[in-house]
Amino acid sequence: MRDKVVVITGGTSGIGQVAAEQLAGMGARIVLIARSQERAASTLSRLRQAGPGVEHSARFADLSSIAATRRVAAEIAADEPRIDVLVNNAGALFNTRQLSPDGLEMTFAVNHMAYFVLTQGLRERLVGSAPARIVSTASGAHVGARLDFDDLQMAKNFSGFTAYGRSKLANILFTRELARRLVGTQVTANCLHPGFVATRFGDNSGGLVQAIMPLAKLLALSPEKGAETIVYLASSPEVANVTGLYFTHHSPKTPSPAAQDDAAAARLWAESEAIAAAVA
Repeated sequence: MRDKVVVITGGTSGIGQVAAEQLAGMGARIVLIARSQERAASTLSRLRQAGPGVEHSARFADLSSIAATRRVAAEIAADEPRIDVLVNNAGALFNTRQLSPDGLEMTFAVNHMAYFVLTQGLRERLVGSAPARIVSTASGAHVGARLDFDDLQMAKNFSGFTAYGRSKLANILFTRELARRLVGTQVTANCLHPGFVATRFGDNSGGLVQAIMPLAKLLALSPEKGAETIVYLASSPEVANVTGLYFTHHSPKTPSPAAQDDAAAARLWAESEAIAAAVA
């Protein structure tokens, strides 16, 4: 990874931070996309220890906002001559239905649309830097989920767990369609289930989810274990030419039947394009 540039979201805590530190330790230059300046400063300090002598940096954006995500992508694309790896990792779970600045259901906005808009904004730079890789954090929580294209924003019968499962299904469908669209570019797109990891995830979701998280995390993986597959997909020569797959523990795994629906993947892409285009 020496001299390679890695852009990562969700890199100031949890598995994203561990992955960023490990990739920095392998020689990569890390560009964080963060919301908290305090956490970004702390992470940059750790990155400089892991990968000294490299100008790691941070950009700031609220990834629930399409305009902010588009802006930060444009800034990075303008300032970085090359991008070798994009890691879409930021995500959240909300116990109650909340709306993003664009009026989208917040889980859908943060966990799916941020991946979509950021990747589109950096696509030209990634293709120009090929061979390059796009790695997106999905989850085993997609199993049992189905997208309702008549109610993508879950205005009816909202459930935090259902919304989260649908967003993770969207991550896998997005990866499948992205990989199809990138054929011939030498840019790969893969996603992964990191396992249930003891991180800050769910700590501020409210309600029952927030209440049970401390107990659930007693049985969870360490962030170091959870980050392993991100680092593997971002760096390993073994997957240099592998694309469109869902991984867990360094190995491809067959996702749910709903996550293999190419018609749904194409429709989700079209719907996402329309949503993004509607935001000036």
